[in-house]
Amino acid sequence: MRRWFGLGSFCSRVVYSSSSREGAGWRRTFTGHTTLNSTQVQHWGTVLSKRLCHSDLGDLYKNESVQKYLQQLMEEYRELSKKLQHAYLNETDRKELTMKHTELLPLANVLQSIEQALKDLEEVKSLLTGSAGSKDEDKQLTQLLKEEEAQISRRILGLRKDLIKALVPTDPLDPSNVLLEVVSGRTTGGDICQQFTTEMFDMYQGFAFYKNWDFEVMNYTSAEYGGLHHAAVRIVGEDVYRYLKNEGGTHRVQRIPEVGLSSRMQRIHTGTMTVIILPEPIEFNVNIDPKDLRIDTFRARGAGGQSVNTTDSAVRIVHLPTGTKAECQQTRSQLQNRDTAMRMLKARLYQSMMGKETEQRQTTRKQQVGTRSQSERIRSYHFSQDRVTDHRTGYVTRDIKEFMRGGEGLDEMISDVLEHAEREALLEMVVNSNSSLK
Repeated sequence: MRRWFGLGSFCSRVVYSSSSREGAGWRRTFTGHTTLNSTQVQHWGTVLSKRLCHSDLGDLYKNESVQKYLQQLMEEYRELSKKLQHAYLNETDRKELTMKHTELLPLANVLQSIEQALKDLEEVKSLLTGSAGSKDEDKQLTQLLKEEEAQISRRILGLRKDLIKALVPTDPLDPSNVLLEVVSGRTTGGDICQQFTTEMFDMYQGFAFYKNWDFEVMNYTSAEYGGLHHAAVRIVGEDVYRYLKNEGGTHRVQRIPEVGLSSRMQRIHTGTMTVIILPEPIEFNVNIDPKDLRIDTFRARGAGGQSVNTTDSAVRIVHLPTGTKAECQQTRSQLQNRDTAMRMLKARLYQSMMGKETEQRQTTRKQQVGTRSQSERIRSYHFSQDRVTDHRTGYVTRDIKEFMRGGEGLDEMISDVLEHAEREALLEMVVNSNSSLK
């Protein structure tokens, strides 16, 4: 009876939150009694093990440097609480201290919730120890206690993950729209690069549709055999830059080409293409003196409508002091192409104006383009092995044709890379913070 009353008292104190955030990255789960063959088991084992390595930010809670950083923040919070209790503070100091205290309050609340949950867990474990070896009539109580223990453990993991997410440094450019460019590589046998560039363009267009973003084509320069030399698009939507900022870099493909000169050799070829991501901040002002611009018009080179290839509607704008260029040949209207090219030029100039600090945090256009060599690749697409591998995290996924549609598969890989980047950013911030205290 004492154990029953103890459990009732315990349950009245614990409020369980929804576990909808738990395992947010685990979109696919196996239910029922589906039978998998050995190949499927090996495949899913590989995918799940790769994903587990980087998707659980909550693991950082046990990191020694993170623990020191949390202690530092909690000491600051308690010190602020003491100072705010003094009546002699002037209005300016009180306002400043209150602002800092408010910023740390959510963190302190989560830490207190974790501490209380740990106490509750210890109490349940103590009740379980006391019920060991009891009579058959207590088996139901033991089962309830085990379920209680599992629920509290899951809650603690969820709280720890929420805590770590709250510590991750925010990027002020995350809400921005982006200018995305795809550029064919310079590898020998360029037709495979151009073919792959077309597929990558289609993949990002599919991803924009999947995320309900607007996809505005600004420039599209076709190549032979249905390939693509270069394309530039503007993508507008919610947190576009946050999701796409890590896509910039060299992407490698290995396959037997379906079209072009390389397809006649019937062997696996390797090619590359480059993705360039430029943020388009919501509020930015780039003052450009018209005297610093050279505006050229020319006849569009790519496939288009009746007037696109027969009139000088394409526009190229060069910013003479920096040599920055932007061009658009997408519409029949020279005026529209000029406006689009100016928007691209301003975004590129803004990128170069962000300074050394931002250049260290975000890969610049020049760094993203690099030499387009295979050694700089961030991701490989192995069509013959039906596999896509991200080299920054080791994340592996299958069903490459479905992946290239730009739907859930790409979304999961992008989320994994994003969490890995956030993890690294947090560790760097924590280490730098701890070092400054020494």
